[in-house]
Formats: sequence, C-alpha cells, structure tokens
Amino acid sequence: MEKIKIALVDDNFHTRQSINELLSYSKGLEVCYLGESGKSFLAHLKESNEGTLPDVVLMDIDMPELDGIDTVAIAKTVYPSIRFLMLTVYDDEDLLFRAIKAGASGFLLKDEKINVIEQHILNLYKGLDAPMSPSIAQKALSLILRSTSDVGQKEDIGAPVPLEVSSREIEVLQLLVDGYNYKDIGDKLFISYNTVKKHVANIYEKLHVTSKAQAIKVSHYFNLLK
Repeated sequence: MEKIKIALVDDNFHTRQSINELLSYSKGLEVCYLGESGKSFLAHLKESNEGTLPDVVLMDIDMPELDGIDTVAIAKTVYPSIRFLMLTVYDDEDLLFRAIKAGASGFLLKDEKINVIEQHILNLYKGLDAPMSPSIAQKALSLILRSTSDVGQKEDIGAPVPLEVSSREIEVLQLLVDGYNYKDIGDKLFISYNTVKKHVANIYEKLHVTSKAQAIKVSHYFNLLK
C-alpha cells in the first residue's frame, strides 16, 4: 500500500523532530519533508515534480518571514491538490478565518494526541472530513453566528462576511464543538455520514473567500524565490 506523503513545516526544531518521530511509527504515513519556514517550503515545492509533492502538509501558523497562512494561500493557488492541516497553539477567530480564506482544510491544536492527528490526516486524505479540534470548532461557530447577525455592517478587509448558513449547518457545527465525530453526528441527527460531510463542506465553502490579493502574493513570493 502506497504511503501518504506528509510535509511538516514549523519553525520550532523540537516540534518538528517530535512530530516527525511520532509519525514515523505510522505504517500508512511517510514524512517526506521537514521545513523551518514558509519560504523554504515554497522553494521545495518549486523543485519537486508532481510525483514527489506532499499529499498533506502539517503547517504551523506563526513563523517568521512568511507565516503559515500566507504560505497556504500561495501554495493552494499553484498546487490546489495539496491538503493543508494547520497545527496551531492558537484558537483565535481572526487566525481561523484567515486560514479558511487561504485554503486550509483543517485546524488542530498542537496538544492533540498524535493518534488523533494521524487519524485526521488519514480522513483528510480520503476526503472523509475537515479536521477541527472542538475548541476551534467553537470559534468557527461563534464566527458564523456573528457573521449572520452582522449583515448590515460595513465590511473591512479580512473581517467576517455575511453568510447564508442554514440552521442544520449550525446544528452540525455545534455537535462538532461538543466533540462528536461525523458518524455520531449522523446518528444523532438521523442523517447519513455523507450528508454530515456535505454540511461541513458547505460551511467551509461559505467561509472561504478568494481575492486578487492571493494572485499578487503568489507572483510576489515566487519572484523572490527565483
């Protein structure tokens, strides 16, 4: 069985080595790249061919030069097939919203157990779910509820936008906040696993925003890397 190729980008040496060592025990995963910055990761992608690109990237948010969110925004524009899982010590709403806009596929706190991270990687690779720690799901729920109530307010760059989120989608997200997995949510709401997955995908899509700024960033950073 072909292993899932993992890249890990974090400016903390001990964090990189610790997660790398723990993931090395997984039979289904192979850490193929360790990077200390977003800039070095983008340079690595430029030198890679299609067969050596990572399938899933564990990306730190807070890094010097080029943070994880801007790195994801650039990489997703050029390499849309790569899935990015943000590993962070933060559950800040603004960071969450920016990461979603950039194209991140999931958000887990760094203190999650390694078997939880591993399972989310496998699920993400198979397209089964959008990983989210319960405390981060709480922030997403708060963001959505506030966004739906702020329709009449003037929007700023990077501020939450008005969303048309259904009551069922909010109900699904609330159960994620409570720590339920997709199967349990389906059982509790009497809907299928795939329906739960679709509701979460809709939430992500409604939070996702694209802009010309991303294209400008891509051009800017890749010129720097030549």
